[in-house]
Amino acid sequence: MDANDLETINASLDFDSDLREKIRDQVTVFDKKTRTMVGLFNKIHSTPSDEIPKLLDTVRPVLSSCAVITAGFAEIIPQDQFWRWKDMWSNSLRTAVFAATLLQYLTDGTLMPLSTVSSNLGIQEEWAGRFVLPAEDYLHGLISLVNELSRLAVNAVTLGNFQEPIKISLFVKEIFAGFAQLNLKNDTLRRRYDSLKYDIKKIEEVVYDVSLRKLAAPNQPTHP
Repeated sequence: MDANDLETINASLDFDSDLREKIRDQVTVFDKKTRTMVGLFNKIHSTPSDEIPKLLDTVRPVLSSCAVITAGFAEIIPQDQFWRWKDMWSNSLRTAVFAATLLQYLTDGTLMPLSTVSSNLGIQEEWAGRFVLPAEDYLHGLISLVNELSRLAVNAVTLGNFQEPIKISLFVKEIFAGFAQLNLKNDTLRRRYDSLKYDIKKIEEVVYDVSLRKLAAPNQPTHP
């Protein structure tokens, strides 16, 4: 090979190697924050409903601090190379989406849209080509949200909150209806979407049991 070509190739390899290490450092910090939020959210399954707001207050600052991480990614990723490197942080980003949407649900019972999640994570429009929140990662986060809520439906009853499963059922069915309108071509996303049917069935069984025992009014869901 030509000496100039070798020099160019070596420079490119060195650049990619350095960039990969910088991204790994960011991902390590991102992972730590998302694990912290998941750990805090695990407590919702053993926390009485009137104490949930206090628990959520411990999650909010961690979620807000993720904006520093996303800004770090946007700073080091070269323009138009987002899709080249995104797989390095996609799992962390999906977990952050899960945390943001679960926080919103537990706050007021609503679904946080993609644009709001993106804003909550500090992602800015001018970062397009360097760092964005892909629709696919948002949807993966929503599926994780439903997975967690199916678990909460069971544990809420154990804590004496008989209305929560009904509220969760209505919320999850709306999400499922939205997914049903999407043309999902990604195999992994499609398989995870299909698994939602089992979560819905699990929630419906809890709702049926609660309704049969007349422990809650099925058409009167309440917010936390």
